[in-house]
Amino acid sequence: MIEFDIRQQDGGSVVGPRGRLTMVSARAFRDAVTEVIERDGGTVVVDLSGVSFVDSSGLGALVACLKTARQAGGDLRIAAPTEQVTMVLGLTNLDRVLRPRATVEDALHG
Repeated sequence: MIEFDIRQQDGGSVVGPRGRLTMVSARAFRDAVTEVIERDGGTVVVDLSGVSFVDSSGLGALVACLKTARQAGGDLRIAAPTEQVTMVLGLTNLDRVLRPRATVEDALHG
């Protein structure tokens, strides 16, 4: 099971999933982020500090959300990935596409 914190912050919206971003939770994550994109537009930051594990379905959901945000004229950025998430992003070279930032503030203003 995955939970989400969704909040507005100066410069955009922040979605903070907590738990494991896997095949089981990827659809709920994608739906939550898409709702934020449709409602608020602009920059959406995914705060990954609360994600303990990500698999290929979770990575696919992040890429799908990036595509949705860009098609809507906005952007999706990721921030504060945990060690496991950073490792998976590096192994898949998605760190070049998603370009993780150290903090939410860096992602919003960088």
